Amino acid sequence: NVSETCPCCSGEQYSVCCEPFLQGNQIPVTAEQLMRSRYCAYVQHNADYLVATWHPEKRHPALSGLLSESFPGTDWLSLNVTRCNHGSHENEAFVTFFARYREKTNIQAIHECSRFLREDQRWYYVDGTAPPVGRNDRCPCGSEKKYKKCCG
Repeated sequence: NVSETCPCCSGEQYSVCCEPFLQGNQIPVTAEQLMRSRYCAYVQHNADYLVATWHPEKRHPALSGLLSESFPGTDWLSLNVTRCNHGSHENEAFVTFFARYREKTNIQAIHECSRFLREDQRWYYVDGTAPPVGRNDRCPCGSEKKYKKCCG
């Protein structure tokens, strides 16, 4: 559906947000665009896109199979990008996000500060770390509640 909202929760239409990246018609200009399009690839079970956008040094032969095995039974619910930071040079960037998903009946979340590197004008996902969240900080899910009263 052309008018459907993008699964990445940007509020944009899918056709003008992540679809051009997933179809290979454009490449993401920013690390945030790559991060959002990778989230869409998880929603759509697109292991090829995920592998292609993983940094070559971090790819391993079993990656595509492991991704495909993780797809059934995982229902991605929402994405909230909380921060975008430049790295130590112009070809490094960090995107912090909070993504909720359902496995069977359990709702779970991933809170990650992802590291991206740009090589030959193309951004790649490298790895991520769990950012610290204080009990009294605003919840990274985007609810505006304190973390301890929300997802903490």
